[in-house]
Amino acid sequence: MTHTRYAFIKANWHAEIVDQALAGFCELIPASQVDVFDVPGAFEMPLLARDLAQSGRYGAVAAAAFVVDGGIYRHDFVAQAVVDGLMRAGMDSGIPVLSVSLTPHHYQETDHHRAIYKAHFVEKGREAARAALMIGRTRAALAA
Repeated sequence: MTHTRYAFIKANWHAEIVDQALAGFCELIPASQVDVFDVPGAFEMPLLARDLAQSGRYGAVAAAAFVVDGGIYRHDFVAQAVVDGLMRAGMDSGIPVLSVSLTPHHYQETDHHRAIYKAHFVEKGREAARAALMIGRTRAALAA
């Protein structure tokens, strides 16, 4: 079955940056085909991604978060847990779960850095949309 709907999960931390990934995603996949889900932070994404993927409603699930290095090593654990959880959600469900989760080593709350990462998230959103579409086409061809 070919799905024409996509799920997009976005973490609310640094929403002004993370929301740009959704904007990039919707440049290639119409917003009318995308169901958007907000979560408090990155750590909450894998569980929802698994549930959405297992629902049978979506051709792919994309998840976006910005995990900032706040000067302590906690961000490393969070980022690794999120990426591992998203990969496991995709493998367990058989539905592509795409990560648009970034962990920069150098981020400062300045207009300059915000502008850089906003632009980067737009591109990462486009990349996730391209991946979702490509995987869908490839899987459809395999099933034919």
